[in-house]
Amino acid sequence: SFTDNCVVGIEAREDNIKAALDRSLMLVTALAPTIGYDNAAKIAKTAHKNGTTLREEALATGLVSEADYDRLVRPQDMTHPG
Repeated sequence: SFTDNCVVGIEAREDNIKAALDRSLMLVTALAPTIGYDNAAKIAKTAHKNGTTLREEALATGLVSEADYDRLVRPQDMTHPG
């Protein structure tokens, strides 16, 4: 069956998940209420252009501190209702 031949034994590679989240440009929406849409868009565009993370670019702008970024950009909060 599909379950026996494919699903059983599958394990999430948490390092890959974290890397994908770090590269995800959609997370910039969490910053928009604090730094504004235009600033958030600039950060996303710069990260995309430079191949850097949102975190790197957001911190480079000086618009948010590391603590603010960590408090605002929480993927788990964006993927769970309420």
